[in-house]
Amino acid sequence: MGKETVKIGLIGLGTIGSGFAALLKRNNSYISENSGINLELSKVADKDRAKLEAQGFSEELIAGDIREVTENPDLDIVVELIGGLEPAKTFITEALKNGKHIVTANKDLIAMHGKELLNLASEKGLNIYYEASVGGGIPLIRPLKHSLAVDKIYRLVGIVNGTTNYIFTRMAQDNLGLSDALIEAQKLGFAEPDPTNDIEGFDAAYKLMIMSSLAFGSIVERDKLYVEGIGKVTYEDIDYAREIGYAIKLLAIGEKLPEGLALRVHPTLVPFEHPLASVQNELNAVYIEGDAVGEVMLYGRGAGAMPTATSVLADVTEAARSVIFRPNAGVIESSSSQLPLIPIEEMNTRFYLRFLADDRPGVFAALANAFGDEEVSLDMVIQKRRVGNTAEIVLVTHEVKEAAFRKALDKVMSIEAIKPEPSMIRLLS
Repeated sequence: MGKETVKIGLIGLGTIGSGFAALLKRNNSYISENSGINLELSKVADKDRAKLEAQGFSEELIAGDIREVTENPDLDIVVELIGGLEPAKTFITEALKNGKHIVTANKDLIAMHGKELLNLASEKGLNIYYEASVGGGIPLIRPLKHSLAVDKIYRLVGIVNGTTNYIFTRMAQDNLGLSDALIEAQKLGFAEPDPTNDIEGFDAAYKLMIMSSLAFGSIVERDKLYVEGIGKVTYEDIDYAREIGYAIKLLAIGEKLPEGLALRVHPTLVPFEHPLASVQNELNAVYIEGDAVGEVMLYGRGAGAMPTATSVLADVTEAARSVIFRPNAGVIESSSSQLPLIPIEEMNTRFYLRFLADDRPGVFAALANAFGDEEVSLDMVIQKRRVGNTAEIVLVTHEVKEAAFRKALDKVMSIEAIKPEPSMIRLLS
């Protein structure tokens, strides 16, 4: 047996880093009693030294240089919580080369460079633990790597961004527009001052890439993934969706089909009877369908200092077991293949469409002809509010290939009576 005390270096004392340090201090004796592992935070590095001093870290604990963490021979585990691609990638690479297990919550880095880093970890007989990178406080990576790894997962659908889910909840419950709901989310700390990654769907895309690599055993290139943000969704869309029995959510969807992987991130109408429709506010959930296990949903707080710190600390404890008991590192992700991605144009789905049209004879006949020419079947067509001579039309299609729907939509928008800028949202089927 190796050493009983495992020494940890922490890089980054932001919201999650501070939460991790506080949780480790609070629960260390409990962890030691239950696991027989003594975790010791030995070095802490942050570019803002004043922050470290303000939180009461002693001079002995504060790293004057990042190499006091990445190259320190006394440290067993390095916890990286600064986020972003660089300098995080450089720090992790150096720590691996110097024999440190890695724990991180960095979704961007794992999504974009996880293969390379995991290969390096495997070469060194080490591991990278990243439970907190996708689900925050929701145990998600570990179930996909272990509990569900014996089954054939063929579909996963996730609400994996708390900011957009909070925005949609407020829009639905308080009749708010998107910009007002975003301001409220920022005031409460659920959205960053620059919310681009959340609103544009990039955050959810990185998380889908990570989940897909585990669920489907395939590395995904970011530039080949279809990503659509929530910026065009209005309160009217949420209201109409509710009227026909749906909630609108930003979903990360992955399916393994005979011809390849169908992966996409976009706003989606979710039927009220589906479990994901009831996931409210900043909560996250991932709905998984497997061949043997059937349907499983993992649900909880996908962000926040203490929920995320819980996942980080759980990973640190697992890494510590590797340090003490020296089990096989078990880096299974580094052997992933690369299945073909199905273009969004080739995917089949249903569509919700809302637009304005002149209220005059012949418009509905022209619509029917435009959709009929591309063999797009309509499930429902509803004429809504009238303002003067303009009517609002809402329709929902049956399942159809996206390319055919797009051709039909182009024909619809070329009709003289149809106004520009329609609202189009896909349905979960």
